[in-house]
Order: sequence, then structure tokens, then C-alpha cells
Amino acid sequence: MALLKGFEVEMYTGTPSGDIIGLSDKIVASLDGFVREPDSRNVEYVTAPSSSYEQLLCSLLRPRRKLRSYLEQLGNYTLIPGSTLSLGGSNQFFRSDPSNPYHDYIERTYGTKVVTASIHINVGISDPEILMRACRLVRVEAPLYLALSAASPFIDGNATGYHSTRWGVFPQTPARVPLFSSYTHHVQWVEEQLATGTMQNVRHLWVSVRPNGDRRPYDLNRLELRICDLVTDPVALLSITALLEARLLQLIENPSIDPLISSKFTPDELVDLSSANETAAATFSLDAKLKHWQDGRIITAREWIAELYDGAWLTAKQNGFSCFLSPLQKILREGNEAQQWLQLYAVGFSARSVLTQAIANVRDREIELEDKICSSVGA
Repeated sequence: MALLKGFEVEMYTGTPSGDIIGLSDKIVASLDGFVREPDSRNVEYVTAPSSSYEQLLCSLLRPRRKLRSYLEQLGNYTLIPGSTLSLGGSNQFFRSDPSNPYHDYIERTYGTKVVTASIHINVGISDPEILMRACRLVRVEAPLYLALSAASPFIDGNATGYHSTRWGVFPQTPARVPLFSSYTHHVQWVEEQLATGTMQNVRHLWVSVRPNGDRRPYDLNRLELRICDLVTDPVALLSITALLEARLLQLIENPSIDPLISSKFTPDELVDLSSANETAAATFSLDAKLKHWQDGRIITAREWIAELYDGAWLTAKQNGFSCFLSPLQKILREGNEAQQWLQLYAVGFSARSVLTQAIANVRDREIELEDKICSSVGA
């Protein structure tokens, strides 16, 4: 059983030397399929849901080729990897839509802490109780996906001490989100937040994972994992997605994996444990020492992912996508993007030289993948 999957991809635009420049007003006005964020320096596109990883690979690449082509028409502009304002600009908000009152609230309340780029992974689950169970499992394992995807070690040209500065500084809102015990619990809680103003609207739920749908919180049809930094390599992103899908399929097959059943901790304790694990993963990513949600043992993110891998690979093999999971081993072996950048930074490369090299590598990788794969996969 393959689940439907799709991505919301936020990316920065700017120069080949890494300076981030706001172009979203021009992009959104000229290209179909792109939407603006509150700050004009990043732009978002959304892939159509598909159960096919081959299709998803090309759905990730094609809009980027179109966007790159348009940026070249505008001038010497390109797409910039990373999930924070790596080389500068964190002291000022550049509004993409000055007349939007929600954007006004965001700028006033959070400033540039929210001017980040990321990947949101959506997986289709239509049964609301299974969806809530899935959100509970992914909430307690979300730090693992952050550890795999971390890509934001710099702000304003300096290493910050985080591997994911984005998640380290991002204002999670409301400040404390429970582990929802049921669909009804979720609906009642969201209604309360809207009534008290801790959420400005149904979108204003900024947490590692949330249920999503066309009429939140009532009509829900997918899980949205929001914790991941921008993963620029589509093959790496699909391997992270394959781990997520395998875990969800295991949970659907065996509901007792639910943290409300198989953890020694109370739901409130699980919220605290997960929050502490997210902070550790934002700081040290794959090397973070985490507390396991089942029994409380201390385990590094890398070891925990390796423990899950064999079972996930069997599940993926049974469902026809194990070849998309296997590149996860390369991330475990060689490190995520942030770790690779910090290795260069540690031996004397400046943040700008690291970013400049990454920009060129990402562009070359996209061309290679598209030429190799997408010409044979239907649009």
C-alpha cells in the first residue's frame, strides 16, 4: 500500500555568490505554481500528491528548472541552498505583501526569525483517528527527520552553534502543543486557541508535525511534517520521505506502535521529551544525544535512525520503494548538509565560500538528475 505524498518547498533567491535577494513579487506575477511567503526573499512551490517516488523526483525538479530559467532572465540570479539568511540580512524584514494583515502580525510578532526556507512533507491519511495516531508517532520521532535534514548552520556569515539554526530560533506557536489523544481533542484544542487568540487562524499552528486538510481542523486528510530544513538534493529528500512513509505504514499495520500505548511516559512527559530532543537535534543533528520516547534510554540520532532502518527497509521493500530509502545510508555515513558545510568552515573556508560552492553543486546536481531521470518519466 503506497501512500500519497507531496512537498511544500520554500527556497531563497539571490546571487551566485550567496547574497539573498527578494524577488518573489516578480516570480509570483510571472510564473504559475509559485506562491509568496511573508518575506520577499523566499518563494514556495507545491508538488502535486503522488504515490510514485519517480514522479515525485521530477515534480521536485521541474519547477526549479522553470524558476532558474526565469531568474536568469531577470539577471545574474539563482537559487540558494540553506534554511537561514546565511550571509546577512537578518536585521530587516522585507515584506512581500505590505497590505496583508496576517503578514503584518507575523513581522511585528516574530521578525526575521520566521524568514527561513524549509521542506514540508505531506503524507495522505484520510481516517482522522489514524491520522492523529500518525501525528503522535511522528511528533516523538520528528527530531530524527530534523537530524537528517539540518542545513542551516550560519546566520549573517557566522556559525551559530546550531546545525539547524532555523529550528533553533523558529517560534513554535502556540508555545505548548499537546499530543492529541483523538480527533475530537484536536478540534476542541484548535477552537480554544482561535478563541483566545494564541492562534491567529488555522494556519497559525507552527509545530514539528500537524494534521492538515482543506478545512482545518474539521476536514483533515494528511499529515504535514514541518520540522525539516531545506533538503536541496531530491534523492536525499526522497530517502527521508521513504523513512517517514515506512514508519507510517508500520503504524497502520500495527497500531500498538502508538506512543500512547507503547511509551512508559505520560502524554505531557512525551511533549517535554520531544521538545528537548528537538533542541538537541537542532544543535547537534545526527550527533545529538536523544532520549528515546519508549523507554527513556539515551541514544544518538544516528544510532536511532540506524536502528529503525532495517525494519523500515523491509516495509519499503514490501511496498516497492526500498531503492528510494537506501540513500539514507549515505546521509548517516557522510553527514547532512550542515555537517558537511561546518567541516569546510572548521578548516578555514568562509561561510560565503561554502555557500558559493554549495550553490554551484546544487545547480549541477539538479541538471544531472533531470537529464538522467525526468526525460523518461511523464510530466
